[in-house]
Amino acid sequence: MTEGIASSQNHNIKLVASLKQKKYRDEKGLFIAEGIRLVEDAVNSNWQIELCIHTEQAIQNQRMQEIVEKLEEKKCRIYQVSKAIYEKITETKEPQGILLVLKKQVSCLTDFVVEGKIPMLIVLDRLQDPGNVGTIVRTAEAASCTGIIMMKGTADLFSSKTVRATMGAMFRLPIVVDIECMELLDFIKKQAIGLLITALDPTAKQYFTVDFTKPTAMVFGNEGNGVSAELLQQADHKVYIPMSGNSESLNVAAATAVIIYESVRQRLLYNRQ
Repeated sequence: MTEGIASSQNHNIKLVASLKQKKYRDEKGLFIAEGIRLVEDAVNSNWQIELCIHTEQAIQNQRMQEIVEKLEEKKCRIYQVSKAIYEKITETKEPQGILLVLKKQVSCLTDFVVEGKIPMLIVLDRLQDPGNVGTIVRTAEAASCTGIIMMKGTADLFSSKTVRATMGAMFRLPIVVDIECMELLDFIKKQAIGLLITALDPTAKQYFTVDFTKPTAMVFGNEGNGVSAELLQQADHKVYIPMSGNSESLNVAAATAVIIYESVRQRLLYNRQ
């Protein structure tokens, strides 16, 4: 049943507005997913939805109506607001008039242990750009990677920019956040997972010469400073992407895609043998 909200001072409107800030997302354990595509992916997932807010104009859309019907089946609280109120809570330049408030949901490292599956884990070490983080999540999900490990200091998975950049992939891919270095190293040692790190280093190997058919944790570092020294010291192999042009480096999201799909290529060939 949809209820109307006529005041921007309504407690639900204030809640949504507060979630623009990380401290309130952390405090309340909630975040926002906005836009038709993201909302559809969230509704079709097993993530807990706290409430939905939409405009009267948006509900005229057939896809929107189908979303609301599914939310009603889930017994979700649904609120309709004016365009003026919605514009006070949206974080997009051209809002589509629908958003969800969801409960944060993250995995544990042990969730990556799947019998019969050779892990391909993507480790993000202190990446700062939400767009890069979200794009990498999207790429990793498209390539059926085992999951994402976000080291402490990496951009917030639940910021609106990161959420949008995942294009819904975050609802389908296991992700762990705020992992300390020793926690990662202990886990991969126990699981016999190789630690591969991107680095511009004389000892680094060209990425396509490395064996990705074995259990792998592939680390990508901060946009400006690369991977932390603590992790570099523990690398089983350092890898790099050769470039014949004049650019010094690739964007980290682009570099991740290149290496992820080399692992896909190798594993497809390995499985055919």
